[in-house]
Amino acid sequence: MLKMQRELNNTFMAVLALPATALGFALSVQIAALTWILSTRYNLDIHDIGLVWAAGPIAGIFGQVIIGIWSDKVWLWNGRRRPFIVIGGTIAALMLLALPNIGVISTALGFDGVLGVALVVVLSLDFAINVGFNPTRSLIADVTPEGEARTRGYTWMQTVSGSFGVAAYLIGANFGNLVLIYVGAVLVLLFSLIPPFLIKEPRDLQEDETAAAPHATSFKEMLMAIQPLWGFLVYDVYAMTLRLAGVERDDYLAEIVCGVITIILVARALLERETGRGTERDHITGFRQVVAAHSFSWIGVQTMFVFFFIFLQSLTGELGADRLESVNGYAMAILNAVGAALPVLLLQPLAKRIGRVRTHTLSLVIMTIGYAAMYFFGTSAAMIFMLMAVIGVGWASIVSLPFAIFSQKIAKEEMGLYMGLFNLSVVLPQLVVSLGISLVVSRAPNPNIIFAIAAVALAMSALAWSRVRED
Repeated sequence: MLKMQRELNNTFMAVLALPATALGFALSVQIAALTWILSTRYNLDIHDIGLVWAAGPIAGIFGQVIIGIWSDKVWLWNGRRRPFIVIGGTIAALMLLALPNIGVISTALGFDGVLGVALVVVLSLDFAINVGFNPTRSLIADVTPEGEARTRGYTWMQTVSGSFGVAAYLIGANFGNLVLIYVGAVLVLLFSLIPPFLIKEPRDLQEDETAAAPHATSFKEMLMAIQPLWGFLVYDVYAMTLRLAGVERDDYLAEIVCGVITIILVARALLERETGRGTERDHITGFRQVVAAHSFSWIGVQTMFVFFFIFLQSLTGELGADRLESVNGYAMAILNAVGAALPVLLLQPLAKRIGRVRTHTLSLVIMTIGYAAMYFFGTSAAMIFMLMAVIGVGWASIVSLPFAIFSQKIAKEEMGLYMGLFNLSVVLPQLVVSLGISLVVSRAPNPNIIFAIAAVALAMSALAWSRVRED
Protein backbone atom coordinates (compact mmCIF):
# COMPACT_ATOMS: atom_id res chain seq x y z
CA MET A 1 0.00 0.00 0.00
CA LEU A 2 1.36 3.41 -0.96
CA LYS A 3 1.93 6.03 1.73
CA MET A 4 -0.72 8.34 0.26
CA GLN A 5 -3.35 5.61 0.67
CA ARG A 6 -2.37 4.89 4.29
CA GLU A 7 -2.71 8.59 5.10
CA LEU A 8 -5.86 9.10 2.98
CA ASN A 9 -4.42 12.46 1.95
CA ASN A 10 -5.67 14.72 -0.82
CA THR A 11 -3.22 13.27 -3.34
CA PHE A 12 -4.71 9.84 -2.80
CA MET A 13 -8.24 11.23 -3.07
CA ALA A 14 -7.31 12.79 -6.43
CA VAL A 15 -5.79 9.52 -7.71
CA LEU A 16 -8.83 7.61 -6.41
CA ALA A 17 -11.03 9.96 -8.46
CA LEU A 18 -9.22 9.38 -11.78
CA PRO A 19 -10.98 6.11 -12.80
CA ALA A 20 -14.37 7.78 -12.28
CA THR A 21 -12.98 10.80 -14.14
CA ALA A 22 -12.15 8.59 -17.14
CA LEU A 23 -15.72 7.36 -17.49
CA GLY A 24 -17.11 10.80 -16.63
CA PHE A 25 -15.01 12.34 -19.39
CA ALA A 26 -16.37 9.80 -21.87
CA LEU A 27 -19.88 10.75 -20.76
CA SER A 28 -19.06 14.47 -21.16
CA VAL A 29 -17.87 13.85 -24.70
CA GLN A 30 -21.09 12.00 -25.43
CA ILE A 31 -23.24 14.80 -23.97
CA ALA A 32 -21.33 17.47 -25.91
CA ALA A 33 -21.12 15.71 -29.26
CA LEU A 34 -23.84 13.08 -29.70
CA THR A 35 -26.88 15.29 -30.38
CA TRP A 36 -24.69 17.60 -32.48
CA ILE A 37 -23.44 14.72 -34.65
CA LEU A 38 -26.86 13.14 -35.09
CA SER A 39 -28.68 16.40 -35.87
CA THR A 40 -26.11 18.18 -38.06
CA ARG A 41 -24.21 15.37 -39.79
CA TYR A 42 -26.91 12.72 -40.15
CA ASN A 43 -30.06 14.91 -39.98
CA LEU A 44 -31.97 12.71 -37.54
CA ASP A 45 -35.18 14.19 -36.10
CA ILE A 46 -35.81 14.82 -32.39
CA HIS A 47 -37.64 11.53 -31.80
CA ASP A 48 -34.87 9.45 -33.42
CA ILE A 49 -32.24 11.32 -31.40
CA GLY A 50 -34.23 10.49 -28.27
CA LEU A 51 -34.23 6.82 -29.29
CA VAL A 52 -30.45 6.82 -29.70
CA TRP A 53 -30.07 8.42 -26.26
CA ALA A 54 -32.27 5.63 -24.87
CA ALA A 55 -29.50 3.14 -25.62
CA GLY A 56 -27.49 4.46 -22.68
CA PRO A 57 -30.09 3.90 -19.96
CA ILE A 58 -30.85 0.44 -21.37
CA ALA A 59 -27.15 -0.40 -21.02
CA GLY A 60 -27.23 0.99 -17.50
CA ILE A 61 -30.19 -1.15 -16.43
CA PHE A 62 -28.36 -4.37 -17.21
CA GLY A 63 -24.75 -3.25 -17.03
CA GLN A 64 -24.59 -1.61 -13.62
CA VAL A 65 -26.61 -4.24 -11.74
CA ILE A 66 -24.89 -7.25 -13.31
CA ILE A 67 -21.41 -5.77 -13.12
CA GLY A 68 -22.12 -4.60 -9.57
CA ILE A 69 -22.93 -8.15 -8.48
CA TRP A 70 -19.88 -9.57 -10.22
CA SER A 71 -17.52 -6.93 -8.86
CA ASP A 72 -18.60 -7.82 -5.31
CA LYS A 73 -17.56 -11.44 -5.86
CA VAL A 74 -14.56 -11.66 -8.18
CA TRP A 75 -10.87 -11.21 -7.44
CA LEU A 76 -8.64 -10.72 -10.51
CA TRP A 77 -5.39 -8.82 -11.10
CA ASN A 78 -5.22 -8.24 -7.32
CA GLY A 79 -8.46 -6.31 -7.37
CA ARG A 80 -12.21 -6.59 -7.08
CA ARG A 81 -13.14 -3.46 -9.05
CA ARG A 82 -9.91 -3.15 -11.08
CA PRO A 83 -10.70 -5.58 -13.94
CA PHE A 84 -14.01 -3.89 -14.73
CA ILE A 85 -12.48 -0.40 -14.70
CA VAL A 86 -9.72 -1.44 -17.12
CA ILE A 87 -12.03 -3.32 -19.50
CA GLY A 88 -14.79 -0.68 -19.40
CA GLY A 89 -12.37 2.18 -20.02
CA THR A 90 -10.71 0.44 -22.97
CA ILE A 91 -14.01 -0.29 -24.72
CA ALA A 92 -15.27 3.24 -24.02
CA ALA A 93 -12.18 4.74 -25.68
CA LEU A 94 -12.72 2.59 -28.79
CA MET A 95 -16.41 3.54 -29.01
CA LEU A 96 -15.53 7.25 -28.76
CA LEU A 97 -13.38 6.78 -31.85
CA ALA A 98 -16.37 5.18 -33.58
CA LEU A 99 -18.73 8.12 -32.90
CA PRO A 100 -17.60 10.41 -35.73
CA ASN A 101 -17.33 7.43 -38.07
CA ILE A 102 -20.89 6.13 -37.81
CA GLY A 103 -21.51 6.88 -41.49
CA VAL A 104 -18.24 5.18 -42.51
CA ILE A 105 -19.15 2.09 -40.48
CA SER A 106 -22.61 1.99 -42.05
CA THR A 107 -21.14 2.21 -45.56
CA ALA A 108 -18.52 -0.44 -44.80
CA LEU A 109 -21.26 -2.81 -43.66
CA GLY A 110 -22.92 -2.35 -47.03
CA PHE A 111 -26.26 -0.82 -46.04
CA ASP A 112 -27.75 2.59 -45.38
CA GLY A 113 -28.57 2.32 -41.69
CA VAL A 114 -27.14 5.28 -39.82
CA LEU A 115 -29.76 5.05 -37.06
CA GLY A 116 -29.06 1.36 -36.47
CA VAL A 117 -25.28 1.83 -36.40
CA ALA A 118 -25.66 4.84 -34.10
CA LEU A 119 -27.75 2.73 -31.72
CA VAL A 120 -25.12 -0.03 -31.63
CA VAL A 121 -22.21 2.38 -31.13
CA VAL A 122 -23.97 4.38 -28.40
CA LEU A 123 -25.21 1.20 -26.71
CA SER A 124 -21.65 -0.18 -26.69
CA LEU A 125 -20.24 3.11 -25.40
CA ASP A 126 -22.80 3.34 -22.62
CA PHE A 127 -22.42 -0.30 -21.68
CA ALA A 128 -18.66 0.24 -21.40
CA ILE A 129 -19.21 3.35 -19.25
CA ASN A 130 -21.60 1.41 -17.03
CA VAL A 131 -19.18 -1.52 -16.78
CA GLY A 132 -16.61 0.86 -15.30
CA PHE A 133 -18.71 3.47 -13.49
CA ASN A 134 -20.20 1.20 -10.82
CA PRO A 135 -16.80 -0.23 -9.77
CA THR A 136 -15.17 3.24 -9.73
CA ARG A 137 -17.78 4.50 -7.26
CA SER A 138 -17.77 1.28 -5.23
CA LEU A 139 -13.96 1.46 -5.04
CA ILE A 140 -14.20 4.75 -3.13
CA ALA A 141 -16.42 3.13 -0.50
CA ASP A 142 -14.11 0.07 -0.37
CA VAL A 143 -10.99 2.03 0.59
CA THR A 144 -12.45 4.83 2.76
CA PRO A 145 -14.07 4.54 6.21
CA GLU A 146 -17.64 5.79 6.65
CA GLY A 147 -17.86 9.40 7.75
CA GLU A 148 -15.86 12.48 6.78
CA ALA A 149 -13.26 10.50 4.80
CA ARG A 150 -15.89 8.91 2.56
CA THR A 151 -17.64 12.23 1.99
CA ARG A 152 -14.21 13.60 1.01
CA GLY A 153 -13.74 10.72 -1.40
CA TYR A 154 -16.98 11.39 -3.25
CA THR A 155 -16.63 15.18 -3.26
CA TRP A 156 -13.06 14.84 -4.59
CA MET A 157 -14.42 12.44 -7.21
CA GLN A 158 -16.75 15.13 -8.49
CA THR A 159 -14.15 17.91 -8.22
CA VAL A 160 -11.56 16.06 -10.30
CA SER A 161 -14.10 14.58 -12.70
CA GLY A 162 -15.91 17.90 -13.03
CA SER A 163 -12.67 19.76 -13.74
CA PHE A 164 -11.93 17.47 -16.66
CA GLY A 165 -15.56 17.82 -17.73
CA VAL A 166 -14.99 21.58 -17.94
CA ALA A 167 -11.91 20.96 -20.06
CA ALA A 168 -13.98 18.72 -22.33
CA TYR A 169 -16.57 21.39 -23.07
CA LEU A 170 -13.93 24.10 -23.52
CA ILE A 171 -12.11 21.92 -26.03
CA GLY A 172 -15.39 21.39 -27.88
CA ALA A 173 -16.21 25.10 -27.82
CA ASN A 174 -12.78 26.27 -29.02
CA PHE A 175 -11.53 23.47 -31.25
CA GLY A 176 -14.69 21.64 -32.25
CA ASN A 177 -16.31 18.41 -31.17
CA LEU A 178 -14.17 16.22 -33.41
CA VAL A 179 -11.00 17.29 -31.58
CA LEU A 180 -12.80 16.73 -28.30
CA ILE A 181 -13.69 13.16 -29.28
CA TYR A 182 -10.10 12.20 -30.12
CA VAL A 183 -8.63 13.88 -27.01
CA GLY A 184 -11.29 12.13 -24.96
CA ALA A 185 -10.38 8.70 -26.31
CA VAL A 186 -6.75 9.17 -25.21
CA LEU A 187 -7.59 10.47 -21.70
CA VAL A 188 -10.19 7.78 -21.06
CA LEU A 189 -7.68 5.09 -21.94
CA LEU A 190 -4.89 6.54 -19.74
CA PHE A 191 -7.07 7.16 -16.67
CA SER A 192 -8.58 3.68 -16.91
CA LEU A 193 -5.31 1.78 -17.28
CA ILE A 194 -2.89 3.49 -14.84
CA PRO A 195 -4.58 4.74 -11.60
CA PRO A 196 -6.34 1.45 -10.72
CA PHE A 197 -2.94 -0.23 -10.27
CA LEU A 198 -1.81 2.50 -7.82
CA ILE A 199 -4.69 1.74 -5.43
CA LYS A 200 -4.54 -1.30 -3.14
CA GLU A 201 -7.95 -2.90 -2.79
CA PRO A 202 -8.87 -4.81 0.39
CA ARG A 203 -9.33 -8.53 -0.21
CA ASP A 204 -11.95 -8.85 2.52
CA LEU A 205 -14.70 -6.30 3.01
CA GLN A 206 -16.02 -6.27 6.55
CA GLU A 207 -19.54 -4.99 7.07
CA ASP A 208 -19.70 -1.54 8.65
CA GLU A 209 -21.20 -1.49 12.14
CA THR A 210 -23.46 1.40 11.08
CA ALA A 211 -24.63 -0.06 7.79
CA ALA A 212 -26.42 -3.38 7.68
CA ALA A 213 -27.14 -4.37 4.10
CA PRO A 214 -30.69 -5.32 3.17
CA HIS A 215 -29.28 -8.55 1.64
CA ALA A 216 -31.32 -8.53 -1.58
CA THR A 217 -30.03 -11.82 -2.95
CA SER A 218 -33.02 -12.85 -5.07
CA PHE A 219 -34.61 -11.12 -8.04
CA LYS A 220 -37.81 -10.62 -6.04
CA GLU A 221 -35.95 -8.92 -3.18
CA MET A 222 -34.06 -6.66 -5.59
CA LEU A 223 -37.35 -5.74 -7.27
CA MET A 224 -38.88 -4.86 -3.90
CA ALA A 225 -35.85 -2.71 -3.05
CA ILE A 226 -36.58 -0.48 -6.07
CA GLN A 227 -40.35 -0.36 -5.52
CA PRO A 228 -40.55 3.47 -5.92
CA LEU A 229 -39.21 3.06 -9.48
CA TRP A 230 -41.85 0.60 -10.69
CA GLY A 231 -43.85 3.29 -12.49
CA PHE A 232 -40.75 4.33 -14.46
CA LEU A 233 -40.00 0.68 -15.26
CA VAL A 234 -43.50 -0.11 -16.53
CA TYR A 235 -43.58 2.98 -18.72
CA ASP A 236 -40.12 2.32 -20.16
CA VAL A 237 -41.03 -1.25 -21.20
CA TYR A 238 -44.35 -0.10 -22.69
CA ALA A 239 -42.97 2.92 -24.55
CA MET A 240 -39.90 1.10 -25.88
CA THR A 241 -42.09 -1.73 -27.19
CA LEU A 242 -44.30 0.72 -29.08
CA ARG A 243 -41.30 2.68 -30.36
CA LEU A 244 -39.57 -0.40 -31.76
CA ALA A 245 -42.87 -1.56 -33.31
CA GLY A 246 -43.27 1.82 -35.02
CA VAL A 247 -46.58 2.57 -33.29
CA GLU A 248 -47.34 6.29 -33.00
CA ARG A 249 -49.64 7.71 -30.30
CA ASP A 250 -51.52 11.01 -30.21
CA ASP A 251 -52.46 10.92 -26.52
CA TYR A 252 -50.53 10.96 -23.24
CA LEU A 253 -52.66 8.40 -21.37
CA ALA A 254 -49.75 6.04 -20.65
CA GLU A 255 -47.63 8.92 -19.35
CA ILE A 256 -50.42 10.08 -17.03
CA VAL A 257 -51.15 6.60 -15.66
CA CYS A 258 -47.50 5.73 -15.04
CA GLY A 259 -46.91 9.18 -13.56
CA VAL A 260 -49.71 8.65 -11.04
CA ILE A 261 -48.34 5.20 -10.16
CA THR A 262 -44.87 6.68 -9.62
CA ILE A 263 -46.13 9.48 -7.38
CA ILE A 264 -48.11 7.01 -5.25
CA LEU A 265 -45.16 4.62 -4.83
CA VAL A 266 -42.69 7.43 -4.14
CA ALA A 267 -45.05 8.99 -1.57
CA ARG A 268 -45.48 5.60 0.10
CA ALA A 269 -41.71 5.17 0.40
CA LEU A 270 -41.20 8.69 1.75
CA LEU A 271 -43.98 8.41 4.34
CA GLU A 272 -42.48 5.25 5.80
CA ARG A 273 -40.13 6.27 8.61
CA GLU A 274 -37.03 4.53 9.92
CA THR A 275 -36.96 3.53 13.59
CA GLY A 276 -33.33 4.53 14.01
CA ARG A 277 -32.38 1.09 15.36
CA GLY A 278 -30.36 0.03 12.32
CA THR A 279 -32.62 -2.92 11.50
CA GLU A 280 -32.84 -4.53 8.06
CA ARG A 281 -36.25 -2.88 7.58
CA ASP A 282 -34.73 0.52 8.38
CA HIS A 283 -32.05 0.12 5.76
CA ILE A 284 -34.39 -1.07 3.02
CA THR A 285 -36.67 1.88 3.90
CA GLY A 286 -33.75 4.29 3.75
CA PHE A 287 -32.57 2.84 0.45
CA ARG A 288 -36.04 3.19 -1.11
CA GLN A 289 -36.29 6.80 0.00
CA VAL A 290 -32.93 7.68 -1.52
CA VAL A 291 -33.73 6.12 -4.93
CA ALA A 292 -37.20 7.73 -4.90
CA ALA A 293 -35.80 11.21 -4.27
CA HIS A 294 -32.83 10.82 -6.63
CA SER A 295 -34.96 9.66 -9.58
CA PHE A 296 -36.74 13.00 -10.03
CA SER A 297 -33.40 14.84 -10.12
CA TRP A 298 -32.42 12.87 -13.20
CA ILE A 299 -35.66 13.61 -15.02
CA GLY A 300 -34.63 17.28 -14.90
CA VAL A 301 -30.93 16.79 -15.60
CA GLN A 302 -31.34 14.38 -18.51
CA THR A 303 -34.03 16.54 -20.14
CA MET A 304 -31.54 19.39 -20.32
CA PHE A 305 -28.65 17.22 -21.54
CA VAL A 306 -30.59 15.57 -24.37
CA PHE A 307 -32.42 18.63 -25.71
CA PHE A 308 -30.21 21.59 -24.82
CA PHE A 309 -28.72 21.83 -28.32
CA ILE A 310 -32.23 21.62 -29.81
CA PHE A 311 -33.17 24.54 -27.54
CA LEU A 312 -30.16 26.52 -28.78
CA GLN A 313 -31.19 25.88 -32.39
CA SER A 314 -34.49 27.65 -31.64
CA LEU A 315 -32.43 30.74 -30.74
CA THR A 316 -30.51 30.82 -34.02
CA GLY A 317 -31.86 34.31 -34.73
CA GLU A 318 -30.57 35.68 -31.41
CA LEU A 319 -27.31 33.69 -31.19
CA GLY A 320 -26.36 33.19 -34.85
CA ALA A 321 -26.11 29.82 -36.57
CA ASP A 322 -22.29 29.84 -36.45
CA ARG A 323 -22.25 30.30 -32.65
CA LEU A 324 -24.48 27.41 -31.59
CA GLU A 325 -21.67 24.88 -31.14
CA SER A 326 -19.50 27.28 -29.12
CA VAL A 327 -22.42 28.50 -26.96
CA ASN A 328 -23.29 24.87 -26.23
CA GLY A 329 -19.69 24.13 -25.26
CA TYR A 330 -19.26 27.19 -23.03
CA ALA A 331 -22.64 26.64 -21.34
CA MET A 332 -21.76 23.05 -20.45
CA ALA A 333 -18.27 24.14 -19.39
CA ILE A 334 -19.76 26.65 -16.94
CA LEU A 335 -22.15 24.01 -15.59
CA ASN A 336 -19.26 21.62 -14.97
CA ALA A 337 -16.94 24.32 -13.62
CA VAL A 338 -19.43 25.08 -10.86
CA GLY A 339 -20.04 21.35 -10.47
CA ALA A 340 -16.30 20.76 -10.04
CA ALA A 341 -15.52 23.63 -7.66
CA LEU A 342 -18.40 23.46 -5.20
CA PRO A 343 -18.18 19.89 -3.80
CA VAL A 344 -14.83 20.43 -2.04
CA LEU A 345 -14.99 24.21 -1.56
CA LEU A 346 -18.60 24.53 -0.33
CA LEU A 347 -20.68 21.34 -0.18
CA GLN A 348 -18.28 19.28 1.93
CA PRO A 349 -17.83 21.90 4.71
CA LEU A 350 -21.53 22.79 4.58
CA ALA A 351 -22.50 19.11 4.84
CA LYS A 352 -20.25 18.79 7.88
CA ARG A 353 -22.10 21.70 9.48
CA ILE A 354 -25.78 21.08 8.63
CA GLY A 355 -25.75 17.52 7.27
CA ARG A 356 -25.51 15.95 3.83
CA VAL A 357 -29.25 15.63 3.22
CA ARG A 358 -30.02 19.27 4.07
CA THR A 359 -27.09 20.47 1.96
CA HIS A 360 -28.29 18.42 -0.99
CA THR A 361 -31.90 19.58 -0.63
CA LEU A 362 -30.83 23.24 -0.55
CA SER A 363 -28.71 22.70 -3.69
CA LEU A 364 -31.70 21.24 -5.54
CA VAL A 365 -33.87 24.22 -4.58
CA ILE A 366 -31.28 26.55 -6.12
CA MET A 367 -31.19 24.39 -9.25
CA THR A 368 -34.98 24.57 -9.52
CA ILE A 369 -34.81 28.37 -9.44
CA GLY A 370 -32.17 28.29 -12.19
CA TYR A 371 -34.31 26.09 -14.45
CA ALA A 372 -37.39 28.28 -13.93
CA ALA A 373 -35.38 31.41 -14.74
CA MET A 374 -34.00 29.74 -17.89
CA TYR A 375 -37.56 29.06 -19.07
CA PHE A 376 -38.53 32.73 -18.78
CA PHE A 377 -35.27 34.61 -19.46
CA GLY A 378 -32.88 32.28 -21.32
CA THR A 379 -32.85 34.12 -24.65
CA SER A 380 -29.28 35.46 -24.88
CA ALA A 381 -25.85 33.88 -24.53
CA ALA A 382 -24.98 36.01 -21.49
CA MET A 383 -28.17 35.04 -19.65
CA ILE A 384 -27.76 31.38 -20.57
CA PHE A 385 -24.20 31.35 -19.20
CA MET A 386 -25.24 33.05 -15.95
CA LEU A 387 -28.15 30.71 -15.34
CA MET A 388 -26.05 27.63 -16.14
CA ALA A 389 -23.84 28.68 -13.22
CA VAL A 390 -26.91 28.71 -10.96
CA ILE A 391 -28.02 25.30 -12.25
CA GLY A 392 -24.48 24.05 -11.62
CA VAL A 393 -25.02 24.32 -7.84
CA GLY A 394 -27.52 21.49 -7.98
CA TRP A 395 -25.43 19.54 -10.50
CA ALA A 396 -22.44 19.69 -8.12
CA SER A 397 -24.52 18.09 -5.40
CA ILE A 398 -26.35 15.52 -7.57
CA VAL A 399 -23.12 13.88 -8.69
CA SER A 400 -21.44 13.81 -5.27
CA LEU A 401 -23.55 13.89 -2.09
CA PRO A 402 -26.17 11.20 -2.96
CA PHE A 403 -23.37 8.62 -3.20
CA ALA A 404 -22.11 9.51 0.27
CA ILE A 405 -25.69 9.46 1.66
CA PHE A 406 -26.50 6.16 -0.04
CA SER A 407 -23.25 4.39 0.90
CA GLN A 408 -23.80 4.88 4.62
CA LYS A 409 -26.90 2.67 4.42
CA ILE A 410 -25.20 -0.27 2.68
CA ALA A 411 -22.51 -2.73 3.82
CA LYS A 412 -19.27 -2.73 1.84
CA GLU A 413 -19.54 -6.39 0.83
CA GLU A 414 -22.74 -5.62 -1.12
CA MET A 415 -21.76 -2.16 -2.31
CA GLY A 416 -21.47 -3.18 -5.97
CA LEU A 417 -24.92 -4.78 -6.04
CA TYR A 418 -26.63 -1.85 -4.37
CA MET A 419 -24.66 0.70 -6.35
CA GLY A 420 -26.15 -1.00 -9.42
CA LEU A 421 -29.66 -0.88 -7.97
CA PHE A 422 -29.11 2.74 -6.96
CA ASN A 423 -28.12 3.51 -10.55
CA LEU A 424 -31.60 2.44 -11.66
CA SER A 425 -32.81 5.71 -10.11
CA VAL A 426 -30.70 7.35 -12.84
CA VAL A 427 -31.22 5.18 -15.91
CA LEU A 428 -34.97 4.48 -15.62
CA PRO A 429 -35.77 8.24 -15.50
CA GLN A 430 -33.30 8.76 -18.36
CA LEU A 431 -35.34 6.33 -20.45
CA VAL A 432 -38.51 8.24 -19.58
CA VAL A 433 -36.83 11.34 -20.99
CA SER A 434 -35.79 9.57 -24.19
CA LEU A 435 -39.13 7.85 -24.78
CA GLY A 436 -41.75 10.13 -23.24
CA ILE A 437 -40.43 13.64 -22.77
CA SER A 438 -38.91 13.53 -26.26
CA LEU A 439 -42.48 13.06 -27.53
CA VAL A 440 -43.65 16.13 -25.60
CA VAL A 441 -40.71 18.27 -26.75
CA SER A 442 -41.15 17.27 -30.40
CA ARG A 443 -44.79 18.42 -30.30
CA ALA A 444 -44.24 21.59 -28.25
CA PRO A 445 -44.23 24.92 -30.13
CA ASN A 446 -41.12 26.07 -28.24
CA PRO A 447 -38.25 23.83 -27.04
CA ASN A 448 -37.83 25.97 -23.90
CA ILE A 449 -40.49 23.67 -22.42
CA ILE A 450 -37.54 21.46 -21.42
CA PHE A 451 -36.74 23.91 -18.61
CA ALA A 452 -40.33 23.94 -17.33
CA ILE A 453 -40.23 20.14 -17.16
CA ALA A 454 -36.81 20.23 -15.48
CA ALA A 455 -37.94 22.81 -12.90
CA VAL A 456 -40.97 20.74 -11.88
CA ALA A 457 -38.86 17.56 -11.63
CA LEU A 458 -36.20 19.24 -9.47
CA ALA A 459 -38.81 20.80 -7.20
CA MET A 460 -40.32 17.34 -6.63
CA SER A 461 -36.85 15.91 -5.97
CA ALA A 462 -36.06 18.60 -3.39
CA LEU A 463 -39.36 17.91 -1.63
CA ALA A 464 -38.64 14.17 -1.60
CA TRP A 465 -35.09 14.62 -0.25
CA SER A 466 -36.46 16.69 2.63
CA ARG A 467 -38.09 13.45 3.86
CA VAL A 468 -34.88 11.37 3.79
CA ARG A 469 -33.40 10.64 7.19
CA GLU A 470 -29.76 11.54 7.86
CA ASP A 471 -28.04 8.64 9.64
